Amino acid sequence: MLTVQPHHYILEIKPYVGGKSKAGTKRVIKLSSNENTAGPSPKVMEAMANAGEKLFRYPDGTYLELREAIGGAHGIDPSRVVCGTGSDEIIALLIHSYAGPGAEVLYSQHGFLMYRIYAQSFGATPVSAPEKNLRTDIHSLLAAVTPKTKLVFVANPNNPTGSYISREELHELRAKLRQDVLLVIDAAYAEYVDDPSFSAGDELVAAGNTVVLRTFSKIYGISALRLGWGHCPPAVADVLNRARGPFNVNNIAVACGIAAVKDQEYVRRMREQTIAERGRVAEHLNKLGIIVHPSAANFVLTEFAETGKTAAAANAFLLEQGIIVREVMEYGLPRHLRITIGTRQENDELLKALSDFMAA
Repeated sequence: MLTVQPHHYILEIKPYVGGKSKAGTKRVIKLSSNENTAGPSPKVMEAMANAGEKLFRYPDGTYLELREAIGGAHGIDPSRVVCGTGSDEIIALLIHSYAGPGAEVLYSQHGFLMYRIYAQSFGATPVSAPEKNLRTDIHSLLAAVTPKTKLVFVANPNNPTGSYISREELHELRAKLRQDVLLVIDAAYAEYVDDPSFSAGDELVAAGNTVVLRTFSKIYGISALRLGWGHCPPAVADVLNRARGPFNVNNIAVACGIAAVKDQEYVRRMREQTIAERGRVAEHLNKLGIIVHPSAANFVLTEFAETGKTAAAANAFLLEQGIIVREVMEYGLPRHLRITIGTRQENDELLKALSDFMAA
């Protein structure tokens, strides 16, 4: 009999459930995890093959070459880049380092579930602020700040809503937050935004109290390798490098990350294709009577409230066709489905299936 007990707050966590991968059919179209279903750049595949020759070596724990490639692509100081096993690890390191029992971690109502889960993992109190029209409301966030608030997370664009706030709103939020509150801008989907009023927030990092998170799991198409990074003020980078494991990113991920971030032409093509397909999918779904909320990411949030159909029924029908999308009930959105923008062929099959469902 096991008598050793975990911290009570660990048992209070409702585990994260990722998008389904199986549908019970031989052929599957997976549109549930916001992956780049076109896959990575051919240069990444070449780098992965070559990296296999050094499997017996530990990684360079400083990840200098990767940080320099990231810095070159984004115009930032490589010394301010901290690499992690997905941006999820950077989220965990930030909460572990700056929050804990008695502290509060603040985020928007429909923000990424891992903000809540990691806060609970370290004994901190997760706090959500109401959104307006499925969009982060900076005034609600500011109103929810208390003396216990240590970190504020803003996913921009947000998952699962696809909405975003402007550069002006981000700057206003940062200006009105206390200086001892760390603002964390989770910009995992920033590459998909084409609005000139948008900013990932890198210009705020210099002030010393803002971190910007990025990932290789979305537009770069290497989700399986779990690679992300944070653009941090020097003091925060120092803290995170003390807290992370010495070899937290593997050699294959490093090699593929370098190749991916250097191939910005591929990123440009993926952005253009995704934006075009996102618009086409939204237009067709709207014609079917399905509400499609505005999205600046590589997915759309659909709503079945006024169709006479339910999201649960639509999801079940799609699964029968081997098409997997994402239910978002855990985000408090029971009438909605989140649908990744796939290849044109995948999207055509999705639209055909939903057309059949709505006509039935």
